[in-house]
Amino acid sequence: MDAAKLKLNRHDALIVVDVQNDFLPGGALAVPDGDAVIPVLRRYIQCFLDENLPAIATRDWHTPNHCSFTAQGGPWPAHCVAETTGATFAPELDLETHTMILSKATEADKDAYSGFDQTGLDDELRRRDISRIFVGGLATDYCVLNTVLDGLMLGYKVCLLEDAIRAVDAKPGDGERAISEMTEKGAIPVRLEQLA
Repeated sequence: MDAAKLKLNRHDALIVVDVQNDFLPGGALAVPDGDAVIPVLRRYIQCFLDENLPAIATRDWHTPNHCSFTAQGGPWPAHCVAETTGATFAPELDLETHTMILSKATEADKDAYSGFDQTGLDDELRRRDISRIFVGGLATDYCVLNTVLDGLMLGYKVCLLEDAIRAVDAKPGDGERAISEMTEKGAIPVRLEQLA
């Protein structure tokens, strides 16, 4: 594929991963520089809307006693508890208006990093005859990584929006390693200016 002349078509969909307040600066589990994805994702969303193509947003939607929280022995501070401000999408993206919303990790005893994990995303994409997905959001080394890898495993062509992702980097370099893993397994790095 000539990435420099990437043309959207009716088999494409945009997947916006977990751009929620708790993952943004000041949030309970803030991704460094996480808010930098917002203006870029706004433009991607507009590109897809202009072509009448689907944009789908995933979100963590946890119970107050979710297994991923440190209080329950998990690795993370409490975050993205359903119906709280922290679980709300970044308001600048207006995702509630423009996208289909899929919630993940909704059960107390099961975590989910992938947007495909018990959300119905695969069924929705197949119903719409989607074969190529464009994935961006938060965080590169967790939910974006797992969403991309599951998309590849399920047979989708996956474009990684490298200008619209940011990493937690719990261990320095985690984000770069995640990008390498995604691209080695077949994800195609894409930047906004490449969309025709």
